[in-house]
Amino acid sequence: MERTIRVLVANRPRLMRELIVATFADQPDIEIVGEIENEEEIPSTVEKTSPHLIVIALDDTGRRPRICDTVLRRHPEIKIIGIAAKNNYSVFYWATLEIHCSDIEPSQEGIVGVMRNIAGVGGAA
Repeated sequence: MERTIRVLVANRPRLMRELIVATFADQPDIEIVGEIENEEEIPSTVEKTSPHLIVIALDDTGRRPRICDTVLRRHPEIKIIGIAAKNNYSVFYWATLEIHCSDIEPSQEGIVGVMRNIAGVGGAA
C-alpha cells in the first residue's frame, strides 16, 4: 500500500492555491489536508492537520521565509515547498541535524578533559 502524502496548501492569492490543489487532485497518493490564505494560520493549522508537506507562497526569492524557521523548529519532519509564481521559481526547505566531530586524545586524560570542557568545568579538549 502506498503512503499518502498529506499536504497543507498555504498560498496566496486564492487563484494560486486553487491551481496547486487542482494540480494535486489527480494524484492518488496526495491528500490535501487544508488550504489557508494567511501565513499566520500555518502553525495552528499544522498542529490540527499534521501534514507531511506545506506549500507556501514566496514573496522574496532571495530569502528563506520566517515561517519556515517557525515550522521546522517545531516540526523538523515536515518539508516545505515555496513557490514564487511571478518569478517562475520554487524551492524546497527541510531541516536536518548537523553532527560535528573533533579528534581527541585517545586516553583517559583526553576523554575526561573533553567531558569537563563540555560541562564547563574546565580542562582542555
